[in-house]
Amino acid sequence: QVHLVESGGGLVQAGGSLRLSCAASGRTLSYNIMGWFRQPPGKEREFVAAVSWGDGSTFYADSVKGRFTISRDGARNTMYLQMNSLKPEDTAVYYCAFKRGPVVRSTVAEYNSWGQGTQVTVSS
Repeated sequence: QVHLVESGGGLVQAGGSLRLSCAASGRTLSYNIMGWFRQPPGKEREFVAAVSWGDGSTFYADSVKGRFTISRDGARNTMYLQMNSLKPEDTAVYYCAFKRGPVVRSTVAEYNSWGQGTQVTVSS
């Protein structure tokens, strides 16, 4: 079992930046996948980005490519999401998630553990 805790959300103006953190505990993350998802108001939860913990390979949704950067710190068992050039449509609750196994997937059902979420609000 992996325990995940997000932090770093808040209110920011359009064009601004935020960095989210996800601290993991409970088991080794090696050979597994960590990801960020978000759930805008009234909508389904959607994939944002993922990182392969072993080799650091990264994957992004088209909507955030070039603006968001996912990274991980193995020594701290912490994952980050640097969000730049934020838009009002990025407003959502952001969740970090853990997926067993080395293959990246972008569907909610493929992930085994979830954090509690952190609110990101982008004002226009």
